Amino acid sequence: MSIRRRIAARWLGLLATLGLLLLSSSLHALELAQVREGFPESDRLAAAESQWPVSEVYAGDELIGYAFESVDVAPIPAYSGKPVNLLLGIDLEGRIVQADILGHEEPIMLVGIPESKLEGFADAHVPAHVNDRLKIGEELDAISGATVTVIVVSDTITRAARQVAAEQGLIADPSAAPAATVREDVFEPADWATLTGDGTIRRLHLTHGEVDSAFAGSPAEDYLHTPQPADRTFIELFTTYLNPPTAGRNLLGDTEYDQLMAELEEGEHAIAVMGRGDYSFKGSGYVRGGIFDRIELSQGNTRVSFHDRDHIRLGRLDIAGAPRLDERDIFIVREDVAFDPGRPWQLELLVRRASGPLDTEFRRFSADYSVPEAYIDRPEPPVEEPIWVQVWRDKAFQIGVLGAGLIVLTIVMLFQDVLARHPRILRPLRLGFLVYTLVFIGWYSLAQLSVVNILTFTNSLISGFSWGSFLIDPMMFILWSFVAVSLLLWGRGVFCGWLCPFGALQDLVNKAARKLGVKQIEVPFGLHERLWAVKYILLLGLFAVSLHSLGTAERYAEVEPFKTAITLRFQREWGFLLYALALVAISAFNHKFYCRYVCPLGAGLAIPARLRLFDWLKRHRNDCGSPCQICANECEVAAIHPDGHINANECHYCLDCQITYHDDQRCPPVIKRRKRYEKAARLAAGKGGVETHDPGTAGDRKLQRIPTLQEE
Repeated sequence: MSIRRRIAARWLGLLATLGLLLLSSSLHALELAQVREGFPESDRLAAAESQWPVSEVYAGDELIGYAFESVDVAPIPAYSGKPVNLLLGIDLEGRIVQADILGHEEPIMLVGIPESKLEGFADAHVPAHVNDRLKIGEELDAISGATVTVIVVSDTITRAARQVAAEQGLIADPSAAPAATVREDVFEPADWATLTGDGTIRRLHLTHGEVDSAFAGSPAEDYLHTPQPADRTFIELFTTYLNPPTAGRNLLGDTEYDQLMAELEEGEHAIAVMGRGDYSFKGSGYVRGGIFDRIELSQGNTRVSFHDRDHIRLGRLDIAGAPRLDERDIFIVREDVAFDPGRPWQLELLVRRASGPLDTEFRRFSADYSVPEAYIDRPEPPVEEPIWVQVWRDKAFQIGVLGAGLIVLTIVMLFQDVLARHPRILRPLRLGFLVYTLVFIGWYSLAQLSVVNILTFTNSLISGFSWGSFLIDPMMFILWSFVAVSLLLWGRGVFCGWLCPFGALQDLVNKAARKLGVKQIEVPFGLHERLWAVKYILLLGLFAVSLHSLGTAERYAEVEPFKTAITLRFQREWGFLLYALALVAISAFNHKFYCRYVCPLGAGLAIPARLRLFDWLKRHRNDCGSPCQICANECEVAAIHPDGHINANECHYCLDCQITYHDDQRCPPVIKRRKRYEKAARLAAGKGGVETHDPGTAGDRKLQRIPTLQEE
């Protein structure tokens, strides 16, 4: 039995291995099929030399571009807190040839906006160059309601493409530090031994034996070659960078150095090359063709060949201890090379030998050079600007208008007692603010807060918090920050009553309905009090689902009509549209029905609002609640209990009850005080004025003062 089990196990292992091989081959074919959208002529992929999983795309034996997934290169968190993954392709000229959405968890795209819009937005980056700075709203069409998502997608495409293109040498590295600059104030007198000792002058010494070894085994090894002693000097080559004063002035002298620097244009550099031995680093090719074909300068992926126009003969050296040198020349590195003295470079010596009547072989020998640190200043490498900084800059107008509105609202909250005594100011102010909230914050800026924001924030705390994903939408960030502060100061009512666009829409519809005489349907307080629990149940349900799958919770969060009514401005499928319109219609008969009984966002805000620091709503008179019920009957959201106290968890802070509280025409206790005042005034007027004589003392004018209404 054990033998049979071993045989079965081996067969299972073989089958599993075969399955993995088939799976891997099918995945490779799938990747190739996907890449062919951007590279129609491609026939195979190969792994590129890269720090990321980048694939080289080939057509036959010809490399035609690179393909990769953006999440491996630039995983930028989007609105959901997770990156959007794209399949990107770039050709050898640095153009984007493919940008396909592979996956995302953006709530606005999961339910609400067709996926095809995001795919079309990504495709719009083809065939832009990786260095192009495409602006949304100009070169790229924005997607209404998904501003944050499209900004992240665009930045992901360009940033990932630039990084791969720079790594593969297609463009200059955008993250590289700017070129170092020469410190012109640094000079130390020095002789030849000092400059060769500290690395200012570098030496390459080759013997005939070393050169012969380099050609060993090649056709040029013995062809027309006369052997020389192995230890005989083939060439002794010296090179230095002349721009630093310590190198240039010591070698050339002050006059020659100043003349040389005056001849150089900005961004040009001078290299001194000096040599002796049996081999000339200049040769004679430059005489015929104007090019020095035995030396090259290389830095990174850049190679520089020198022409006769780049050459200056170097005369006598003005430095003590210099050896006798057969050749002394200066070569100019031109500005278009983008030479960086702060990076290592090599002077390469090319040695050619005949390998036949018409054929030659050549070998390269490099003299490595690094400019001493004392001669240069290194600027700090550039720090790529976070995407949220750009977004905040582009939305300066919206931020300014929102900031002004929040300042006005803060003033209203701080001076609510004063404004409540002047309803002719407060009521138009509140009406105007509701219009501002609906039109500007909601339909224009699309800054409707949602329970999805709470779920996303909670999920980010669990999976890894990132400020970038929250700062990327300045309007939402500022609103959430203000709401967080107002929750601690006054409770949830500041947002629900003043800053919620859908709440403002319901409020305005109800006010219009009341003006038109539409009869209001009020729920008995006992039932009303129990219906409050519905929104808390919905909140807990969404939170529980989000712990399992945030994407699923975001779909169920469609219980909020915010996306349909505000973000998408009622431009949506008929099912969502009917739901949102029904809630708006109900608000004409029952003030803010959705906010009172259904809104999970309001429930989510009510929980931390229990920690509020202040309770500025006035309900301190003995008659409040018993027997007086005026404020309770007039509270449009029924947040005042029959006993007179205000339920801060349900209050929308409209301040109507505060207007009534100070109204001497409607509040019974205040009416009584007003009548006492008026009676006292009439009595005083009947006796000749407000000032009366004390009858007890003749001639004394003791004034009797009538108390004011505020003092009572």
